[in-house]
Amino acid sequence: MKKFLKQAFLFAAIAVCTLPNSGCRLFYWSFWDAWQLGAFWGTTIPIPVSPYMSQEIEDTVYEEERYKSVPILDPVEGEHAPLICLDDPTPDEIVRALPDAGTGGIPFIAETARNNMRIIVDLIVDRVDECRFVPLVGPARLHHCHYKCTLFFEETKRSYWPVPFTTSDQRQEVLYIDHDHFIRCAGPAAD
Repeated sequence: MKKFLKQAFLFAAIAVCTLPNSGCRLFYWSFWDAWQLGAFWGTTIPIPVSPYMSQEIEDTVYEEERYKSVPILDPVEGEHAPLICLDDPTPDEIVRALPDAGTGGIPFIAETARNNMRIIVDLIVDRVDECRFVPLVGPARLHHCHYKCTLFFEETKRSYWPVPFTTSDQRQEVLYIDHDHFIRCAGPAAD
């Protein structure tokens, strides 16, 4: 360990003495250009961001916009107007709701894929609550729409190192997805 520290300090001392005097100021000028561009555009200097992080942010925003909010609909006109569930879960929503355990993996070492996916969607609850006051919404009814989604797929696991192999299993997953939404209550008659 002592020998390693001596070598590391010697290498650092040589680098500190030779790099500034070599005439090559690549690091200085690249930092200076980045600083000038940042000052010109009124931002910070460019910071490299991993594609994984940007994809994670995009997926989070997409799911928040599409699937994490409870919509508030206008009142249904007519005394005996039908109140039915509007939209079944989309295949995209169902696949995003699957647990991530067992998917992906490390490329070229151990990978897992779901192929030949078949989805069956069943409506199990379609019920409307009585009108009540909901904070930030006002008088509204909650329409419960619950779905049972059954997925049949072939799970393929591949490993390339240390022992190459491929295995495929027929799998089945059951998910329960809620599409609840508020329906505003109509006010009193204007007579």
